[in-house]
Amino acid sequence: MGEKEDSRGEVLLSVRNLKVWFPIKKGVLAHTVGWVKAVDGVSFDLMRGETLGVVGESGCGKSTTSRAILLLNRPTGGEILMDGRDVRRLKGEELLRYRRRVQVVFQDPQASLNPRHTILEILTEGMVVHGLCTREERREKAAGLLEAVGLDDTILDRYPHEFSGGQRQRICIARAISLRPELLICDEAVSALDLTIRAQVLDLLENLKKKLGLTLLFITHDLGVVQHIADRIIVMNKGRIVESGACSEVLVRPKEDYTKRLMAAVPAIGKPLA
Repeated sequence: MGEKEDSRGEVLLSVRNLKVWFPIKKGVLAHTVGWVKAVDGVSFDLMRGETLGVVGESGCGKSTTSRAILLLNRPTGGEILMDGRDVRRLKGEELLRYRRRVQVVFQDPQASLNPRHTILEILTEGMVVHGLCTREERREKAAGLLEAVGLDDTILDRYPHEFSGGQRQRICIARAISLRPELLICDEAVSALDLTIRAQVLDLLENLKKKLGLTLLFITHDLGVVQHIADRIIVMNKGRIVESGACSEVLVRPKEDYTKRLMAAVPAIGKPLA
Protein backbone atom coordinates (compact mmCIF):
# COMPACT_ATOMS: atom_id res chain seq x y z
CA MET A 1 0.00 0.00 0.00
CA GLY A 2 1.85 3.05 -1.28
CA GLU A 3 2.22 6.46 0.24
CA LYS A 4 0.19 9.46 -0.87
CA GLU A 5 1.78 12.61 -2.20
CA ASP A 6 2.82 14.93 0.63
CA SER A 7 0.53 17.98 0.72
CA ARG A 8 0.67 18.80 4.42
CA GLY A 9 -0.17 22.34 5.44
CA GLU A 10 -3.31 22.58 3.30
CA VAL A 11 -6.75 22.83 4.88
CA LEU A 12 -8.54 19.52 4.30
CA LEU A 13 -11.78 20.24 6.13
CA SER A 14 -13.31 23.45 7.50
CA VAL A 15 -16.14 23.43 10.03
CA ARG A 16 -17.88 26.79 10.35
CA ASN A 17 -20.35 27.68 13.11
CA LEU A 18 -21.65 24.10 13.22
CA LYS A 19 -24.87 23.56 15.16
CA VAL A 20 -26.60 20.28 15.89
CA TRP A 21 -29.74 20.81 17.97
CA PHE A 22 -32.22 18.11 18.94
CA PRO A 23 -35.84 19.03 19.65
CA ILE A 24 -37.47 18.48 23.04
CA LYS A 25 -41.05 17.39 22.41
CA LYS A 26 -43.93 17.19 24.86
CA GLY A 27 -47.62 16.51 24.84
CA VAL A 28 -49.87 14.25 22.81
CA LEU A 29 -49.09 16.20 19.64
CA ALA A 30 -45.36 16.18 20.39
CA HIS A 31 -44.92 19.93 20.13
CA THR A 32 -41.35 21.20 20.25
CA VAL A 33 -40.90 23.04 23.53
CA GLY A 34 -37.15 23.48 23.48
CA TRP A 35 -33.84 22.30 22.11
CA VAL A 36 -30.89 20.26 23.30
CA LYS A 37 -27.94 22.17 21.85
CA ALA A 38 -25.53 19.24 21.50
CA VAL A 39 -23.23 21.28 19.23
CA ASP A 40 -23.66 25.03 19.31
CA GLY A 41 -21.40 27.12 17.08
CA VAL A 42 -18.29 24.98 16.63
CA SER A 43 -15.64 26.18 14.15
CA PHE A 44 -12.22 24.75 13.29
CA ASP A 45 -9.91 23.92 10.40
CA LEU A 46 -8.43 20.46 9.98
CA MET A 47 -5.07 20.57 8.22
CA ARG A 48 -4.05 17.84 5.81
CA GLY A 49 -1.64 15.39 7.42
CA GLU A 50 -2.22 16.43 11.04
CA THR A 51 -3.89 14.71 13.96
CA LEU A 52 -6.46 16.94 15.64
CA GLY A 53 -7.61 15.76 19.06
CA VAL A 54 -11.12 16.62 20.24
CA VAL A 55 -11.51 16.09 23.98
CA GLY A 56 -14.12 16.62 26.63
CA GLU A 57 -16.40 14.79 29.03
CA SER A 58 -19.26 12.57 27.93
CA GLY A 59 -22.06 14.70 26.48
CA CYS A 60 -19.83 17.63 25.53
CA GLY A 61 -20.71 17.33 21.82
CA LYS A 62 -17.49 15.86 20.44
CA SER A 63 -19.04 12.67 19.02
CA THR A 64 -22.04 14.60 17.72
CA THR A 65 -19.60 16.84 15.84
CA SER A 66 -17.93 13.82 14.25
CA ARG A 67 -21.27 12.29 13.29
CA ALA A 68 -22.24 15.56 11.62
CA ILE A 69 -19.01 15.50 9.58
CA LEU A 70 -19.86 11.91 8.60
CA LEU A 71 -23.39 13.11 7.68
CA LEU A 72 -24.87 10.68 10.21
CA ASN A 73 -26.42 13.59 12.15
CA ARG A 74 -28.14 16.35 10.22
CA PRO A 75 -26.68 19.76 11.18
CA THR A 76 -29.12 22.42 12.29
CA GLY A 77 -26.86 25.15 10.95
CA GLY A 78 -23.36 26.04 9.86
CA GLU A 79 -21.10 24.62 7.17
CA ILE A 80 -18.85 21.59 6.71
CA LEU A 81 -16.52 22.43 3.84
CA MET A 82 -14.25 20.14 1.84
CA ASP A 83 -12.61 21.56 -1.27
CA GLY A 84 -14.60 24.71 -0.57
CA ARG A 85 -17.97 22.98 -0.92
CA ASP A 86 -20.50 22.36 1.82
CA VAL A 87 -20.73 18.58 2.03
CA ARG A 88 -24.36 18.77 3.18
CA ARG A 89 -25.30 19.76 -0.36
CA LEU A 90 -23.50 16.91 -2.11
CA LYS A 91 -25.60 14.40 -4.01
CA GLY A 92 -25.13 11.34 -6.19
CA GLU A 93 -21.58 10.59 -7.28
CA GLU A 94 -20.16 13.59 -5.39
CA LEU A 95 -21.68 12.34 -2.14
CA LEU A 96 -20.37 8.83 -2.81
CA ARG A 97 -16.87 10.24 -3.37
CA TYR A 98 -17.07 12.19 -0.10
CA ARG A 99 -18.03 9.05 1.79
CA ARG A 100 -14.95 7.34 0.36
CA ARG A 101 -12.72 10.20 1.44
CA VAL A 102 -13.94 10.20 5.06
CA GLN A 103 -14.02 6.97 7.07
CA VAL A 104 -14.52 6.19 10.76
CA VAL A 105 -13.42 3.82 13.51
CA PHE A 106 -15.95 3.67 16.35
CA GLN A 107 -15.48 2.79 20.03
CA ASP A 108 -16.98 -0.71 20.13
CA PRO A 109 -15.43 -3.05 17.55
CA GLN A 110 -17.84 -5.86 18.40
CA ALA A 111 -20.87 -3.70 17.61
CA SER A 112 -19.16 -2.32 14.49
CA LEU A 113 -18.66 -5.71 12.81
CA ASN A 114 -21.48 -7.79 11.34
CA PRO A 115 -21.25 -11.15 13.17
CA ARG A 116 -22.71 -12.98 10.15
CA HIS A 117 -20.01 -11.77 7.76
CA THR A 118 -16.54 -13.21 7.34
CA ILE A 119 -13.53 -10.94 7.70
CA LEU A 120 -13.16 -11.04 3.90
CA GLU A 121 -16.74 -9.84 3.43
CA ILE A 122 -16.25 -7.11 6.05
CA LEU A 123 -13.05 -5.80 4.49
CA THR A 124 -14.36 -5.82 0.92
CA GLU A 125 -17.88 -4.50 1.52
CA GLY A 126 -16.87 -0.94 0.61
CA MET A 127 -15.08 -2.16 -2.51
CA VAL A 128 -18.28 -3.88 -3.62
CA VAL A 129 -20.43 -0.79 -2.90
CA HIS A 130 -18.07 1.47 -4.85
CA GLY A 131 -17.52 -1.03 -7.67
CA LEU A 132 -13.81 -1.43 -7.05
CA CYS A 133 -11.70 -4.45 -8.10
CA THR A 134 -12.68 -7.90 -9.30
CA ARG A 135 -13.57 -10.70 -6.88
CA GLU A 136 -10.03 -12.12 -7.12
CA GLU A 137 -8.45 -8.70 -6.60
CA ARG A 138 -10.61 -8.06 -3.55
CA ARG A 139 -9.21 -11.06 -1.71
CA GLU A 140 -5.68 -9.90 -2.49
CA LYS A 141 -6.53 -6.37 -1.34
CA ALA A 142 -8.08 -7.72 1.87
CA ALA A 143 -4.93 -9.73 2.60
CA GLY A 144 -2.87 -6.56 2.17
CA LEU A 145 -5.16 -4.65 4.54
CA LEU A 146 -4.71 -7.30 7.24
CA GLU A 147 -0.95 -7.17 6.81
CA ALA A 148 -1.07 -3.37 7.18
CA VAL A 149 -2.74 -3.69 10.60
CA GLY A 150 -0.55 -6.53 11.84
CA LEU A 151 -2.87 -9.49 11.22
CA ASP A 152 -2.43 -12.65 9.15
CA ASP A 153 -4.41 -13.25 5.95
CA THR A 154 -5.27 -16.77 7.16
CA ILE A 155 -8.15 -15.20 9.13
CA LEU A 156 -10.04 -13.99 6.04
CA ASP A 157 -12.64 -16.77 6.21
CA ARG A 158 -13.21 -16.51 9.95
CA TYR A 159 -15.84 -14.49 11.86
CA PRO A 160 -15.56 -11.53 14.26
CA HIS A 161 -16.52 -13.47 17.40
CA GLU A 162 -13.34 -15.54 17.06
CA PHE A 163 -11.09 -12.58 17.89
CA SER A 164 -10.12 -10.47 20.89
CA GLY A 165 -11.22 -6.85 21.29
CA GLY A 166 -7.84 -5.57 20.14
CA GLN A 167 -7.85 -7.80 17.08
CA ARG A 168 -11.41 -6.74 16.20
CA GLN A 169 -10.40 -3.08 16.42
CA ARG A 170 -7.50 -3.78 14.05
CA ILE A 171 -10.02 -5.33 11.66
CA CYS A 172 -12.18 -2.19 11.98
CA ILE A 173 -9.15 -0.05 11.14
CA ALA A 174 -8.35 -2.27 8.15
CA ARG A 175 -11.92 -1.80 6.89
CA ALA A 176 -11.69 1.96 7.42
CA ILE A 177 -8.56 2.26 5.25
CA SER A 178 -9.85 -0.13 2.58
CA LEU A 179 -11.09 2.76 0.40
CA ARG A 180 -7.92 4.82 0.89
CA PRO A 181 -9.61 7.71 2.71
CA GLU A 182 -8.02 11.09 3.23
CA LEU A 183 -9.63 11.68 6.62
CA LEU A 184 -9.96 9.00 9.31
CA ILE A 185 -12.22 9.83 12.25
CA CYS A 186 -11.41 7.84 15.39
CA ASP A 187 -14.35 8.19 17.77
CA GLU A 188 -13.18 6.85 21.17
CA ALA A 189 -11.41 4.16 19.13
CA VAL A 190 -9.15 2.96 21.96
CA SER A 191 -11.25 3.66 25.07
CA ALA A 192 -12.60 0.08 25.29
CA LEU A 193 -9.11 -1.47 25.17
CA ASP A 194 -6.74 -2.23 28.04
CA LEU A 195 -3.64 -0.07 28.40
CA THR A 196 -1.16 -2.32 26.60
CA ILE A 197 -3.44 -2.93 23.60
CA ARG A 198 -4.39 0.75 23.59
CA ALA A 199 -0.76 1.79 23.19
CA GLN A 200 -0.28 -0.74 20.36
CA VAL A 201 -3.34 0.54 18.48
CA LEU A 202 -2.21 4.16 18.90
CA ASP A 203 1.18 3.21 17.45
CA LEU A 204 -0.59 1.46 14.57
CA LEU A 205 -2.69 4.54 13.80
CA GLU A 206 0.40 6.75 13.86
CA ASN A 207 2.23 4.40 11.48
CA LEU A 208 -0.73 4.23 9.09
CA LYS A 209 -1.03 8.00 9.15
CA LYS A 210 2.57 8.34 7.97
CA LYS A 211 2.43 5.49 5.46
CA LEU A 212 -0.89 6.40 3.84
CA GLY A 213 -0.81 10.17 4.23
CA LEU A 214 -3.88 10.16 6.46
CA THR A 215 -5.38 13.04 8.38
CA LEU A 216 -6.82 12.03 11.76
CA LEU A 217 -9.66 13.52 13.78
CA PHE A 218 -9.15 11.78 17.11
CA ILE A 219 -12.04 12.03 19.56
CA THR A 220 -11.54 11.00 23.17
CA HIS A 221 -12.46 11.87 26.74
CA ASP A 222 -8.92 10.95 27.86
CA LEU A 223 -6.24 13.63 27.83
CA GLY A 224 -3.74 10.94 28.76
CA VAL A 225 -4.38 9.33 25.36
CA VAL A 226 -4.58 12.44 23.20
CA GLN A 227 -1.13 13.63 24.32
CA HIS A 228 0.42 10.61 22.61
CA ILE A 229 -1.10 11.13 19.18
CA ALA A 230 -2.41 14.68 18.60
CA ASP A 231 -0.63 17.66 17.03
CA ARG A 232 -3.37 20.10 18.00
CA ILE A 233 -6.20 19.83 20.48
CA ILE A 234 -9.73 21.17 20.81
CA VAL A 235 -11.41 21.07 24.22
CA MET A 236 -15.22 20.99 24.16
CA ASN A 237 -17.76 21.62 26.89
CA LYS A 238 -21.54 21.91 26.57
CA GLY A 239 -21.45 21.92 22.79
CA ARG A 240 -18.82 24.63 22.42
CA ILE A 241 -15.06 24.87 22.01
CA VAL A 242 -13.63 26.33 25.22
CA GLU A 243 -9.92 26.01 24.39
CA SER A 244 -7.72 25.05 21.46
CA GLY A 245 -4.11 25.08 20.38
CA ALA A 246 -1.00 22.97 19.99
CA CYS A 247 -1.32 19.83 22.08
CA SER A 248 1.90 20.49 23.96
CA GLU A 249 0.82 24.07 24.73
CA VAL A 250 -2.69 23.23 25.95
CA LEU A 251 -1.56 20.31 28.10
CA VAL A 252 1.39 22.17 29.63
CA ARG A 253 -0.23 25.59 30.09
CA PRO A 254 -4.02 25.26 29.99
CA LYS A 255 -5.84 28.57 30.17
CA GLU A 256 -9.40 27.51 30.95
CA ASP A 257 -10.61 26.15 34.29
CA TYR A 258 -12.50 23.37 32.50
CA THR A 259 -9.32 22.13 30.83
CA LYS A 260 -7.48 22.30 34.15
CA ARG A 261 -10.20 20.15 35.76
CA LEU A 262 -9.91 17.59 32.96
CA MET A 263 -6.15 17.44 33.44
CA ALA A 264 -6.48 17.09 37.22
CA ALA A 265 -8.53 13.94 36.63
CA VAL A 266 -5.72 12.35 34.55
CA PRO A 267 -2.64 11.85 36.76
CA ALA A 268 -0.83 10.05 33.91
CA ILE A 269 -0.37 13.24 31.85
CA GLY A 270 3.26 13.44 30.84
CA LYS A 271 3.87 9.78 31.67
CA PRO A 272 4.19 6.84 29.22
CA LEU A 273 0.86 5.32 28.22
CA ALA A 274 2.10 1.78 28.74
